[in-house]
Amino acid sequence: MKEDSFESSLIKLENIVKELESGETPLDNAIEKYTEAMKLAKICSEKISNATESVNKILKDDGTLEDFNAEKGNN
Repeated sequence: MKEDSFESSLIKLENIVKELESGETPLDNAIEKYTEAMKLAKICSEKISNATESVNKILKDDGTLEDFNAEKGNN
């Protein structure tokens, strides 16, 4: 099964939140929606963490990646 993109997961999460906030969702369905929302939130959080890790690396002259630390100047 193909995993949804971050944007797709976020849209699904936003739609569930709107549905739950409407107050018109029956309790059993609300519990299922809440569970799905928590899974989507976790997926989004993990994708953000992975993206942050990737962005916080710097390509050195020898072609290797190194963690970037602005405070140390990363020399």
